[in-house]
Amino acid sequence: MLDLRQLRYFIAVAETENVGQAAELLHISQSPLSRQIQQLEDQLGVLLFERSKKRLRLTQEGRDLLGEARALMANALRVEAFGRRLGSGTAGRLAIGYVEAAIHANILSPALRRFRRASPAVALSLQALGTMGQFERLRQRTLDLGFTYRAPEPTSGLSSAVVIDEPLLLAMPKDDPLCKLKNIQPAQLDQRPWISVALQPVDTIRPALLAGCQRAGFTPDIVYETSDPLSSLHLVSAGLGLAVVQASLGKANAPPDVVFRELPWLDLRVSVHLVWRADEQRPLVAQFHKAVLDI
Repeated sequence: MLDLRQLRYFIAVAETENVGQAAELLHISQSPLSRQIQQLEDQLGVLLFERSKKRLRLTQEGRDLLGEARALMANALRVEAFGRRLGSGTAGRLAIGYVEAAIHANILSPALRRFRRASPAVALSLQALGTMGQFERLRQRTLDLGFTYRAPEPTSGLSSAVVIDEPLLLAMPKDDPLCKLKNIQPAQLDQRPWISVALQPVDTIRPALLAGCQRAGFTPDIVYETSDPLSSLHLVSAGLGLAVVQASLGKANAPPDVVFRELPWLDLRVSVHLVWRADEQRPLVAQFHKAVLDI
């Protein structure tokens, strides 16, 4: 394989057509420079210069090689500059996984905006994934960071930080008689139509909701199923039933005609954790971590 140093020497000699002048530009002595050019010719098996006492002249083969050598050196400089940007965290790629709650809690979008302002050249890959799927892909190194519903086990090789931890709120149509009550008790929710996100292969809130209601003494009658919590709120707004959603979704994205109440007796919360590999050393990951926790 060609030595980039030899190519740099070749370019200097070709452009000056004088070993002495080239040696001065390169800050080396003439003899080592002449040996390097001879070694390059021997390695390639081609005569690059016509030599005389006063000057060197490029052969046709030398002129052909000069164009390619200049292009290769320019690419090498670009690679070096790109590597330095990788090292500083201003270039590269990040693969980020997220659960639905990271969107509804308005975590992901502000973090992405903050990160993009600092590192606009970084390519981002975003994937909606369940918590366990993110843990597995982080360990496989196909994800760099993840927003998950729970923290990884201490022995998993993953680290995490809590981003949000908030209660679930009861959502009701504004004309529901329950809206007049400050404290809603479990018995008042029994025999009422409920709206819930359809059960998924990996679900976090619905089983917890059913279990919490059963502990309180009733089982919600789920009449309507939706694809996501925001759709559930629109059905609540239409007067079709009750639902529970994370607090941030109720505050920021609620459709009109929906009223929210806390249910202290239900004691259910939604947590979102930022997760990364414990041995992670890439500056990009640290920068995104900072963008999230500075929100």
